[in-house]
Amino acid sequence: MTDTRPGTPPGPPLPATRPAGVPRRTATRAAGADAIVDCAVYVDGRREPPIDPGEALAAASERGGFVWLGLFEPTEAELGAIAEHYGLHPLAVEDAVYAHQRPKLERYDDDLFMVLKTARYVEHEQLTATSEVVDTGEVMVFLGSNYVITVRHGEHGDLADLRHRMEEEQRDLLCLGPAAVLYAVADLVVDTFVEVVAAVQDDVDELEASVFSPERTDDIGRLYQLKRELMSLRRAVAPLEVPLQKLAERQVDAVPDPMRSYFRDVQDHAIRVRDQLGGLDELLSSILQASLARTTMADNEDMRKISAWAGIIAVPTAIAGIYGMNFEFMPELEWRYGYPLVLLIIVTACVLLYRGFKRNGWL
Repeated sequence: MTDTRPGTPPGPPLPATRPAGVPRRTATRAAGADAIVDCAVYVDGRREPPIDPGEALAAASERGGFVWLGLFEPTEAELGAIAEHYGLHPLAVEDAVYAHQRPKLERYDDDLFMVLKTARYVEHEQLTATSEVVDTGEVMVFLGSNYVITVRHGEHGDLADLRHRMEEEQRDLLCLGPAAVLYAVADLVVDTFVEVVAAVQDDVDELEASVFSPERTDDIGRLYQLKRELMSLRRAVAPLEVPLQKLAERQVDAVPDPMRSYFRDVQDHAIRVRDQLGGLDELLSSILQASLARTTMADNEDMRKISAWAGIIAVPTAIAGIYGMNFEFMPELEWRYGYPLVLLIIVTACVLLYRGFKRNGWL
């Protein structure tokens, strides 16, 4: 299959699309599986009949629509063939292949390349010091005047449901062109952040209750692990504000004016999630300080108890040590009631010391 646009030299064949009726992948791409998850041409908000991926771009240009090409973890060769077919910038292609990028928006002539971090809350019965709480992935979006290419990395962030919802319920949005898909993807990613933050909030509440519970617990390891997981989520959310601001406020040829209000709404949600994460991080820091303080107080309390018992035991130890020196002339050594008297003195002293320590809170 070659590019059919006039004046464009033939390029390498595109990867084959997923056969009809075959379920879309939801896990890591298997060896030998196709990179193209779905490919469709949209005209006036409606999906056109199935078309070969190699002919989709020409068909979209002729009919005044756009192509939505969905990819899952493409190899360098696979995305290279698509890049030559669609005229994608090599630097953006490199980022899309190797992933591990921070959220950003790049402009190449009249085309856009946007990276979004996806997140998923990892369910667990109980938070431990080694629990994985947040799993992150990536979605890259290439945006042109008559095409949008989504590249997904990771075991989550599937866009199949989003595509179906837009085709069935948001055809008026699809009429606004490829930028509508970029908005829908960004909105889905941010909405997922909201759900993840809500789930993490439950973990924070559980840790807070554990730290301030009457029982003695050691939650420092769990608190530190949750802060680390929260940091990875913040790295996915915080950098997203600037790209969304650019799409909402600046004149971008690939984004029509009616779409700016949509991106402004997503930006508002992203800022709210960022603030929530900041609040959770501060709360975790406070809980961690409280846990450390409580541990220190518990250690001091243990030390006071040990010191109190050591003081009580020192009395019989001292008396026994004195009378164990085996001198001949010692007080009451030959007296008949000397031994009971010494025992009475030891018991009386120990009782008085115990009552004193108890009254002062050392025991």
